[in-house]
Amino acid sequence: MDWNKLKPQNYHTEPVEHVLATNLIELNDYDKLYENQNNTSHHIWKEFCEKHNTKAVLHENFDKLDLSQDIICLWFFKERSDGTSAYVHLAGKQIKYHPNVLLLTKCKTIKFFHSTKKYIRSPVFQMQVDVNAYNNIVGKFQK
Repeated sequence: MDWNKLKPQNYHTEPVEHVLATNLIELNDYDKLYENQNNTSHHIWKEFCEKHNTKAVLHENFDKLDLSQDIICLWFFKERSDGTSAYVHLAGKQIKYHPNVLLLTKCKTIKFFHSTKKYIRSPVFQMQVDVNAYNNIVGKFQK
């Protein structure tokens, strides 16, 4: 993950500290992974995980998230055919659920809502980020 692409506007402290970035992953890479999302053992996923030193855990829906992690790192994989409005609430703050958006936080209060009829899938990729890496990432923006 090229965390150096993050800009100060990606760092937020309200309602809790979090990083929210769109297109942090190159669109070409995202598209390849998206097309192979049903097979995380595919070489595309393996190469991505090796390059970014993380494990591939793609959840069909937000109710499958592993909130026992110290750091929650979510990468949204909204279905292209999903025309509904969907939102992620982080400690009560509404974040739009769009493709190729990355959310990084220590907060465990994460809920998912569809504002219209529920879509069958709301895929999200959960990456492992350790506390030291998180502190280095956000430390660049803290004053």
